[in-house]
Amino acid sequence: MQHYSPADPTPRDRGFAMPAEWEEHAATWMSWPADDELWFGHLAGVREEYAALVRTVARFEPVHLLVRDEESETDARGRLTGADVTFHRVPLDDSWIRDSGPLFVRDRQGRVSLVNWRFNSWGGKFEWEQDDRIPEHVAAHLNLPHWDRPEVLEGGGIEVNGAGVGLTTRSCLLTDTRNPGLTEAHYAALLRDTLGIERLLWLDGGLENDHTDGHIDTITRFVDERTVVTSVAQDETDPNFAVMAKNLADLRGMTDLSGQPFRVVELPLPATRLEGAEGRLPPTYANFYIGNGFVVVPLYGDPNDERALEVLRPLFPGREVIGLMSRSIIEGGGSFHCLTQQQPAGALWRGE
Repeated sequence: MQHYSPADPTPRDRGFAMPAEWEEHAATWMSWPADDELWFGHLAGVREEYAALVRTVARFEPVHLLVRDEESETDARGRLTGADVTFHRVPLDDSWIRDSGPLFVRDRQGRVSLVNWRFNSWGGKFEWEQDDRIPEHVAAHLNLPHWDRPEVLEGGGIEVNGAGVGLTTRSCLLTDTRNPGLTEAHYAALLRDTLGIERLLWLDGGLENDHTDGHIDTITRFVDERTVVTSVAQDETDPNFAVMAKNLADLRGMTDLSGQPFRVVELPLPATRLEGAEGRLPPTYANFYIGNGFVVVPLYGDPNDERALEVLRPLFPGREVIGLMSRSIIEGGGSFHCLTQQQPAGALWRGE
């Protein structure tokens, strides 16, 4: 298995780019929740909701599930009997594979590889040494030549439309706990060379008390090449109100590679303020996951649950939009998109 370094031809040099999430998947990768302390005593409820998520995804596409020990595997197998799930025993710290896992790329011939970024648990907030190795475990299972990068990057911090445009937030990427000294211009060049993002668009920030420092996938998402859904708050006294309003205004002034403005759709945030062990929780409907023929949307038992589904359903013609409870999962700070990582369809690249 070949490892390519920054000194080698880049993914872009070889014709690779990150596909949009709505393009066909070969599989979804996930990591089973295992540490009750990390879930602030909610592990039992988290596993119940997580199992419902795995079973739903597995109805539409294969799931590769990482499990860190015998207890996790036994628990997962007991809850997932009959589901299209392949189990992999891998040392793990946590479950947020969107951020700790690889970012897959595909070339013009339809061949798939991946980029292995460093992961440091959102700037050293939790343990990360085991999770930082997840891309290598995935690459080894697939026997997949890939690129190793020295920079820290989390999948939840980047959103792509599959047509050369990426979205991110300054509050996340420009922290001094990830890649000190990297500027917006540096990131634009880096993500062009590695993920094929020809235009990187920046929003200022994310949700209050989001331990990821404001990942884009908790607030603003592409649903097709030219349509963006973005979170808005109704209560003007909510600290999220002004940040979301600024993001909305900025998005309305942004354009795609051809200079055309995006269609911007407003998505409500949950109406009820939720408190967790470390203060306010960041529930959001924007953390949905798009798969083969489906979209799974986190719900919280909130008055805006059904309203959010009504906004999203027309945006995904031909896909079943499914709401599932994430009330326990959000105690850990994220939801369904954070817990999943898509492997695009295509033949696996064998290097050159």
